[in-house]
Amino acid sequence: MRFDLTLTDAPNPDARAAILRHLKAFNAQQAGARDERPLAILLTSPETGEILGGLWGRTALDWLFVELLFVPETLRGAGVGRDMMRRAEAEARARGCHGVWLDTFSFQARGFYEKLGYTVFGTIDDFPVGHRRFFLKKPL
Repeated sequence: MRFDLTLTDAPNPDARAAILRHLKAFNAQQAGARDERPLAILLTSPETGEILGGLWGRTALDWLFVELLFVPETLRGAGVGRDMMRRAEAEARARGCHGVWLDTFSFQARGFYEKLGYTVFGTIDDFPVGHRRFFLKKPL
């Protein structure tokens, strides 16, 4: 098979879609077809409808991955983040998931997740330099 390798910092989004299509086909051969679905909980202003924060993730391969979680500073400590996580976990259970995983940085919310029952299963030092990146999971 002949091929070219091209390095670019401005790839066409169709290129990502093509790579993902091939990877999903391979994964389906190995692990069977699995339902991959987005999951979002949006925190909005009732006056303007503006999105102020929320949770963004996806369920796939029997796990929920929480990609993003943001609570505005003025609402932190009021249980909003905990409520979003519990709602996401409940939806993951309803979708047949048996666990949740996520990552956070040393300057973010590791303690918050640990209070919710998450445990660290991996770390990367100096990501970014002077900080650590933590990977956490929780069985459902």
